Amino acid sequence: MLEERRVIEPVAHIETELPTKFGLPRQSGLVDQLRARIVFEPKYRDPSAFKGLEGFSHLWLIWGFSANRREDWAATVKPPRLGGNRKMGVFATRSPYRPNALGLSSVRLIALERDEKLGPVLVVAGADLMDGTPVYDVKPYLPFTDSHPEAAGGFAEDVLDYALEVDFPPALLARIPPDKREALLGLLAQDPRPAYIDDPSRRYGFNYLTFDVRFTVAGHRLTVVEVADL
Repeated sequence: MLEERRVIEPVAHIETELPTKFGLPRQSGLVDQLRARIVFEPKYRDPSAFKGLEGFSHLWLIWGFSANRREDWAATVKPPRLGGNRKMGVFATRSPYRPNALGLSSVRLIALERDEKLGPVLVVAGADLMDGTPVYDVKPYLPFTDSHPEAAGGFAEDVLDYALEVDFPPALLARIPPDKREALLGLLAQDPRPAYIDDPSRRYGFNYLTFDVRFTVAGHRLTVVEVADL
């Protein structure tokens, strides 16, 4: 039997305040304050392709791990939230290092905007994608079939309520635009550090908007120590 191969192409890309993978939420929906825009490629800007979309509150995004390209794959990976020292099967995780580097995220649809130059643009909340990430498809989330309240979360339930207490000095927080502060606080509470590093004396950091946000972590308390311009 001949194997059919099709090359899929992005239908859109996402615009967010996070230019690198460091600092990204580890799952979609964890930081609802984080806003993003989905901008479609010119050939997919036909307004009729979006007819009826406003009636849905949430969407599925199928996208590509553009910052984690590998030629090979591993049968087991080390999930960061488990400390980076416990191996699990790749198909039991959402690791980016997969046979096909595809991600799946559920986001909340805030608005369908009509941009004069860009055509239909989706404004969403809770995305866990890096700025510029290619989006291969957008599908509506159907609560009557996609939601399973009784579902078991496996080993992921061990860290379900994990969050840090964030100490962000007012003078440093004032440097962040007011409408972007809640999202940054939410990102910090999710602990952006590599899970296998736990050094209270070490400074960590990630880029947010046009700032380099630096912080330390001791126990369950994260303290922001610097907000520098990029």
